Amino acid sequence: MYGKAFAPEYQGALTTLSVNASLVDVLAAGTEELRAAERAGRHAEAARSGLAVAEAHRRLGQVREADRAWKASYRAARTAGDTAAMAWALWSGGTLARQRGALALARRLLALAADLGERGGDVVVRGYSLAGLAETGRIQGDYEAVGRLHEQLLAEARRRGEARHTVWALEGIAQMHRNSGAWDKAYELFEEAARIAEGADDRRGHAWALRGLADIVSVRDADAERALALLSEAERTCREMNLVSALAYNLKMRGNVLYRAGRHVQAAKMYEQALATFRGMDEPRGEALARLGLVKARARLGRDRAETAAELADLARTLERMGLRHARLMVARAEQELGLTAEAA
Repeated sequence: MYGKAFAPEYQGALTTLSVNASLVDVLAAGTEELRAAERAGRHAEAARSGLAVAEAHRRLGQVREADRAWKASYRAARTAGDTAAMAWALWSGGTLARQRGALALARRLLALAADLGERGGDVVVRGYSLAGLAETGRIQGDYEAVGRLHEQLLAEARRRGEARHTVWALEGIAQMHRNSGAWDKAYELFEEAARIAEGADDRRGHAWALRGLADIVSVRDADAERALALLSEAERTCREMNLVSALAYNLKMRGNVLYRAGRHVQAAKMYEQALATFRGMDEPRGEALARLGLVKARARLGRDRAETAAELADLARTLERMGLRHARLMVARAEQELGLTAEAA
């Protein structure tokens, strides 16, 4: 039913790049093609190769470089009159904005990308942009609004046999079920995502699915060792492909697993590593989640209750500003778990 996964963001002269190519290699190849296109005045090719450069920088956590690259790609596409390439550049910019926690900007750019994709006749960038809008709503906790869109995009991806997009949609729906407490359904969907990703040789999608499975195994089954083994398998992929953001979330999840198992010293170390990585790549959502885990672990290790309450209150304000409703609820639960509700009020 599904063919091999491919990376539609690798375009023009870069279409031969594998979805599993190391991001360092993608950046090198993309930069070389971009410079050649710019020297030759081939604006359409500059836009397409510049997209790969932007995405490589983004996934490597090089935020400023990614921001410059997607904007340059958009300008080149506009000069060439290439509507679809303009849409892809806006998709990259919107994805970067979400990664940086600028959710209103992310929605605006992704909506523009979806519109241009439709006008330019590129169903793939339209689908990716709508998926970006769905994911933005999902991380804000607006499940009712984006749940139907996730399901619609999943149906479209299945119909076209697009393994990578099917895996993304399954993982997003699974995450919503997990956060709503439907652990069995979440496990089933993560398991299907892992199976499709493995069959399609989508190593990035497989690594994210393993992370989701590890979370369920830890929280539902209290099986820390199996969860850690799944995370170790995913971590190998993250390191081999230089998936900096995915690695940071893997470390954060490892902290979660260790914390649930009562191994608070080890959990704190994992959260510290994740926090440093998120800060290094300017990813405020991940940073806030790693901070939350670290606060809880340190509280279990005897940290002063007033200091813990103050930091949780600061985290709550940060998450409120970012519009992350589900994460804000996680802080409230942490206050309750640590017996700090009255002190934090």
